Amino acid sequence: MTLKVAVDENFNNDILRALFRRVATLDAVRIQDSGIAGADDATVLAWAASENRVLLTHDVTTITKFAYARVARGEAMPGVFAVAATLPVRQVVEDLVLLVECSEPNEWEHQVRFLPLR
Repeated sequence: MTLKVAVDENFNNDILRALFRRVATLDAVRIQDSGIAGADDATVLAWAASENRVLLTHDVTTITKFAYARVARGEAMPGVFAVAATLPVRQVVEDLVLLVECSEPNEWEHQVRFLPLR
């Protein structure tokens, strides 16, 4: 079973397409396809939590602050993978394949992880 992910609106679609090619069973929903397109960070994180989806984002500053605030308030937060937009696509895809294929359900709950993994 692969990890369920939500993909932030600003996330690189080339990375997402490559991830779908590598992980045929990927369960991913883009925020723009979820009915909350254009929503603020707090709403995006609340939606991801309601769907139990780890959020993939390039927003390494503001959305992570909202994620930490949710944890501090004791609210659900399935996890955030914050990916610097300057990283090579191949490296990001390799890291994400590892994360989605090898993670246990709820393994990333209340955590923010920054890529690259190394």
